[in-house]
Amino acid sequence: MPNRVFVINKHGQALMPCKPRKARILLRDGKAKVIKKEPFTIQLLYGSTGYKQNVNIGVDSGQRHIGLAVTSQAKVLFQAEVELRQDVKSLLDTRRTYRRSRRNRKTRYRKARFLNRIANKKANWLPPSVASKVNHNINWIKRLLAVLPKPELHIEVGKFDMQKMMNPNIKSEGYQQGDLYGYQTVKQFILARDNYTCQVCKQTGGKLKIHHIIYRALGGTNTVDNLITVCANCHTAKNHQTGILAKWCQAKKKVNKTYKGATFMNILRRRLFTAFPQAEFQYGAWTTLQRADLDLAKSHYNDAVAISGIKQIKEKPTRIVMFKQFRKKKRSLHEATARKGRKTPNVMSKRNAKNTKYAKGLWLNDYVKIKDSRSKGYISGFSKTTCYIKDIFGNYLTVSPKYKQVALSKLVRITHNNNWSRQEINEKNYQMH
Repeated sequence: MPNRVFVINKHGQALMPCKPRKARILLRDGKAKVIKKEPFTIQLLYGSTGYKQNVNIGVDSGQRHIGLAVTSQAKVLFQAEVELRQDVKSLLDTRRTYRRSRRNRKTRYRKARFLNRIANKKANWLPPSVASKVNHNINWIKRLLAVLPKPELHIEVGKFDMQKMMNPNIKSEGYQQGDLYGYQTVKQFILARDNYTCQVCKQTGGKLKIHHIIYRALGGTNTVDNLITVCANCHTAKNHQTGILAKWCQAKKKVNKTYKGATFMNILRRRLFTAFPQAEFQYGAWTTLQRADLDLAKSHYNDAVAISGIKQIKEKPTRIVMFKQFRKKKRSLHEATARKGRKTPNVMSKRNAKNTKYAKGLWLNDYVKIKDSRSKGYISGFSKTTCYIKDIFGNYLTVSPKYKQVALSKLVRITHNNNWSRQEINEKNYQMH
């Protein structure tokens, strides 16, 4: 059973979803037109009775993936999964590095912008990387609400006690007394916690220093779980690069816990409460029981099916609609390597060559098929008369095992997309990934 197609009447009001076969016939006969691709929605060009049934939406909100499901009368009409971008922070860091390096070069001066941004940090301000994910969770819910007739909305949220996660024995006054309680500085706390002992060579006494396990340049923080005590003999430039200190920190990174996901879910929960006051909210423990009663495997879309409140399943699609956002532009304003001031002048480089959007009638993110093959994927980049093609999971599709590039002459465009990749896959293929 395939996923249903969403339908809007000629007055812009939502109707019950229909089967893909019926949608194809309506489009073929000119009785409907496509108005949305994410999710795929058609609009009727003639009058309809407007018969409607009770519809439920289940949403498994998250930091990396969003599970979506639409159910009605023991039937799963639609199930999908959205993969959110995780590269926003690193791209902003790269852009900031380019800007700062340009200010130090002999070129057009770019005025530093510090004092004119603080006005944006109001009560509801969020960092760009967090705001991007929060907004996508809210916007995808609104997309389903816009194409369904008065649905009941069910959302799973997360609530985490991070102090309890770090210290299971914490209670009462402990929540008011943080790690630094009783210490004047962070350094004092780190030295006392490590018993004034180098954590690498276990030497006691001598000159001790504080070291970052994950360097700040690589995203590390000044929190106590990222700081250790080391002696002057271990804390050298050589050991920083390839010595025993670097090896010790590399091993420590694997066991060092991060609470970014829990922090994000706490932020998202409050935003969803405000954005959808009419929704019914629940937590993961209840979802696990519902999914077990329905005998569904663990996945984001199956969680959404269970969250929707369905009691039994008589019909369920065998395919999942996968959505993934595509970065269409290189937004860095400056190059890392200047074209002037080098021993060998870079006079042949063209700034926009790396930002090619189209070639020979094909555009970035076009859904294409390789001729004489069943392979289908999305164009992720161009290289003169060739391009790179990836599937929804980011795997390269090739003609020759030696080369990733595929000649543009060997491609047939199926559909032109915006910055969202959309692909339906079988449940078996989903389990493989």
